[in-house]
Amino acid sequence: MSDSEEQQETKQIHVSPIAKPLANPKLTSKLLKLIKKSATKERRELKRGVRIISKILRKAKQAKTTNPNRLLVIAGDVSPIDIITHIPVLCEENNVPYVYVPSKDDLATGSETKGSTCCVLLDLNNDSPQLKLLKQCQEKVQKMSS
Repeated sequence: MSDSEEQQETKQIHVSPIAKPLANPKLTSKLLKLIKKSATKERRELKRGVRIISKILRKAKQAKTTNPNRLLVIAGDVSPIDIITHIPVLCEENNVPYVYVPSKDDLATGSETKGSTCCVLLDLNNDSPQLKLLKQCQEKVQKMSS
């Protein structure tokens, strides 16, 4: 077993049982790449943190507007899990696709934050250079969810 396989296996051990749909390693790396590209300060296409994302999703529900270029990535190893249990419900009410990744530390690294991050919302504009990659990830998430 190589080092990367061992690291993946250890991350899978700490994942919560409610973390479904959980991204496979290939999709996880693609998502983290997309997050890293969207984390620039000029574009502001990335929202981090449970409080901020909850606020965005609640406001979208009240305004009854949805951006089709959204994808929520949630860490599967959050403890206590009660911190994020309401997020998937908000996503389903607003038709925002969501997926879990094994590690909150990987999410923090991709989104360029110093501490760990529980969830990240990709909220891309129609002219974003990462739009094609986002659409590919959304399709894979939709296939996993159904």
